[in-house]
Amino acid sequence: MILKGKGVFEGIAVGKLKIIVHQKIEISSDKKFAPENEKVRFIEAREKTCDYLESLYQRAVNSNLKDSEAEIFNMHKMMAQDLDFEDAVVSSIESGYCAEYAVKEAGRNLSEMFASMDDAYMKARSADVLDVSEQIIRNLAGLSSETIVIDKPCILYSDDFSPSEIVKIDSAKLLGFATKGGSDNSHTAILARTLGIPCIVATGVDIPITDDGKDAVIDCESGTLIVNPDKTQLKEYLAKAQKIAKAKEMQKSLIGKPNETIDGKRVEVYCNIGNASDTSLALKNDAGGIGLFRSEFLYLESKDYPTEEEQFIQYKNTVETMSPKPVIIRTMDIGADKQADYFNLEKEENPALGFRSIRICLERPEIMETQLTALYRASAFGNLMVMIPMITNESELDWVLDMAKNVREKLKAQKIKFNEKMPLGIMIETPAAAIISDVLAKKADFFSIGTNDLTQYTLAVDRQNSKLEKVCDKHHPALMRLISMTVQNAHACKKWVGICGELARDLSLTEYFLKIGVDELSVSPAYVLPLREKIRSLNLSE
Repeated sequence: MILKGKGVFEGIAVGKLKIIVHQKIEISSDKKFAPENEKVRFIEAREKTCDYLESLYQRAVNSNLKDSEAEIFNMHKMMAQDLDFEDAVVSSIESGYCAEYAVKEAGRNLSEMFASMDDAYMKARSADVLDVSEQIIRNLAGLSSETIVIDKPCILYSDDFSPSEIVKIDSAKLLGFATKGGSDNSHTAILARTLGIPCIVATGVDIPITDDGKDAVIDCESGTLIVNPDKTQLKEYLAKAQKIAKAKEMQKSLIGKPNETIDGKRVEVYCNIGNASDTSLALKNDAGGIGLFRSEFLYLESKDYPTEEEQFIQYKNTVETMSPKPVIIRTMDIGADKQADYFNLEKEENPALGFRSIRICLERPEIMETQLTALYRASAFGNLMVMIPMITNESELDWVLDMAKNVREKLKAQKIKFNEKMPLGIMIETPAAAIISDVLAKKADFFSIGTNDLTQYTLAVDRQNSKLEKVCDKHHPALMRLISMTVQNAHACKKWVGICGELARDLSLTEYFLKIGVDELSVSPAYVLPLREKIRSLNLSE
C-alpha cells in the first residue's frame, strides 16, 4: 500500500508500523442536565486540564525541547482559559446540555473559525483547539490522558496526534509518524521538525488494523508512506536513510564555519522566528542573527492591543539573548490572513489586497507609535534593526520615518536610553516596491525581500489556494527580475539586501541569489546548516 501525504520534515524512516486507534467518548446531546452541576464539572475539569498542561510544559522544558516548543503547552493552557471559549461553554450548559457536549461544540465552533482563516499558521491552530477540548472532555469523563507506549522502535500511524501525545513518547523509539489528517503548520508538525522526526500528514486514508506490525517506510521528500514494501524497496530506503544520517552528521561539523563560497564570496545566514523563545533554536543551529521576527504574533496571541511595556519585554529579551548578533524585527503585519478580533477590521472581498499592515497604521498611528517606542527602547540592549512591511510608495516610508523621528525626540525628552542610529529598513513585497526600489533605497537603511507575498502579487496567484500550486511558478523570470532589480538599486545606494521568504531556503536558487549580490538569506532554524553547506560548495567564479 502506498499513501501520499505532505512531508513536514526532511528524512526517511524505516521500521515496523504501529497503528494507534484513539478511544472515542460517547457524548449525550440531550437537554436534560442541571446547569449548576455542569458548570462546576466544567470548571473542575478545566482546572485539571490546565494543571496537566503545566506539567507537560515542565516536562518539555526538561527534555530535548527548548522554550519555543515548550510554549506550545502554555498556548494550549491559554486556550483552555480563554474567556470567549468559557462563555460559549457556559451558554450551552445554561441551555440544558451536559458539560461534555458544551465543550465539544464550543471547541468545534472555535476550531472552524481558525480553519476558515487564510493564514496557514492560524489555520493550523484549529487542531490545537480540538486538542484542548479533547483534554477537557477526557477529564469530564473521568479518563486519564492517553499515553502511547512504545516498547521497541517503530513508525506510528493514526488519524492525528496531539502535541501532548508526541511529547510523552520516548523519542529514541519513535522512528517517524504519519497521520490521516493534520497540517504541516500544526504544533504536532512543529514538534516533529524540532525533534528531527520524519513525519507525513494528510494522507486522507485509514490503514486497517490488520496492517499493524508490518514493515513501513516514510519518505518525507516525496510525502510517501509505503506499507509492507517489497525487499527491493526496503533495501533502497535503508540505504537512503543511512546516506541522510551521514549527511546530517557532516552538517553538524559546519557549526562555527563561515557562510563562504569556495572563491571567497560571503553571505549572512539568519533565522526567521515567531517569538522571543524561538531564539534558542536560532542559536542551536548557529544562525548569524535573526532576519525576521514576526511581531504580529504578539498581537494575534493577545486579547487586546499589546502595551508598550509588554512589547518592550519581548523585544528586549530577544536582542539580549542574541547579542551581539543582529535581530531584525518586522513591525506588525495584521490584516489579510492574520486577523485579531479587537482590531475590528471589516470583512473584505479580497483581504490580501486590502486593509493590512502599514495601511492600518496610517489610519491608527497610535499602533505604530507604541510599537516603535518599544522597539527603540529595546535597541539599547542589543543589535536591533526594524523593518516595515507592505510599503508600496515613498510617502508611506516618509510617514514612518517622521513617526520614528518623533518617537526618538520623546525618548530623549524622557531621558530614556536607546540607539539613535537603529537601522530602519523596509520589506519589498510588491512589484510596486521593487520597481521604485531605486527611490526607496535612498531613504531606507536596508531591504528585506518577502518572496512569499512578492510571488503572490507578481503572478496574481493566491498562495493559500492549493488548487493553484501548479501555476505558481516560484522560479518565474518576472519574479527573478524583480529580485535582481531590487538588489541592484539597493547596492547603487550602498544599502544591503536580504531575502526572508520561502525562496531563501530553495537551494536550487542559492547560486543565483549569490551571483546577483544578495547579502543575507533568512530561513527557518532547521535550514541554516543545509544552506551553509550549499553556499560552501559553490564556486561563483566558474
